Amino acid sequence: MSKLYFRYGAMNSGKSTALLQVAYNYEERNQQILVAKPAIDTKGDRMVLSRLGVSREVDLLVLPESNLRESFHEVARSRAAQGESPIACLLIDEAQFLSRQQVDEALEIAVLDGIPVLAYGIRTDFLTNGFPGSLRLMEIAHSLEELKTICRCGRKAMFNARKISGAFIFDGDQVAIDGETVTYESLCATCYIREKGNF
Repeated sequence: MSKLYFRYGAMNSGKSTALLQVAYNYEERNQQILVAKPAIDTKGDRMVLSRLGVSREVDLLVLPESNLRESFHEVARSRAAQGESPIACLLIDEAQFLSRQQVDEALEIAVLDGIPVLAYGIRTDFLTNGFPGSLRLMEIAHSLEELKTICRCGRKAMFNARKISGAFIFDGDQVAIDGETVTYESLCATCYIREKGNF
């Protein structure tokens, strides 16, 4: 039986790099993969971007109202019509932005269609609240794996603190894509509480 995997970590823990490495490994063995990401992640447009400078175009942008399983099958049918071999694995970047329903559909792809699904994302937002997609993945994924990174103090980073123009902020919308004015810093619990003032 194929499984749904959730590989999570604070920002800058190498999630996208790990996804790109898995994609490379499958393709090196002449196996077809499908790379997807939620359309809400506008950083890089249709690209999965790694801090190491490696990138790859996604095969499927998942819209908020999309049925992930149906969209997956549309791409699979299109590839089959072009004579390509079946898809061996679905890789999802920024999985925290999936809806709970889309995570359920990812599980169906793994269990009912027999295609392994590897989802990569962060657990919580800059206020330490869980994203709907991440919470559902924590509930139903067959396998959970934490990818680790370090805080500026050297301890394990757990939280993603938001900065605007270089200053930490602790209010605002749950989603603000990393860019020119909004940035994030991965912090341990101690440094996060120091910056926030209280928990």
